[in-house]
Amino acid sequence: MVTAFVLINVTRGKLNEVAQQLLQLKGIAEVFSIAGQYDAIAVLRTATNEDIADLVTDHMLTIPNIVKTETMLAFRAFSREDMGAMFSIGSEA
Repeated sequence: MVTAFVLINVTRGKLNEVAQQLLQLKGIAEVFSIAGQYDAIAVLRTATNEDIADLVTDHMLTIPNIVKTETMLAFRAFSREDMGAMFSIGSEA
């Protein structure tokens, strides 16, 4: 599973509409409105890097009112549960 995050700027007043259209695309797991330089972030989960590329360039960017995007590809996922398991290896409960 490949995970990517796409930061998105949209036309003023069109965030809800764009988010709903994004969620219709296969491979987009979640869309969040965010504070800061960008208006939203989309979480993409696909089988391959090529699927991410197709989703961003062939599908997302055809949605009206998306002004700018920046895509970040995830290398590794870290979580509290993962870290706890890692440090408990070899220890007795």
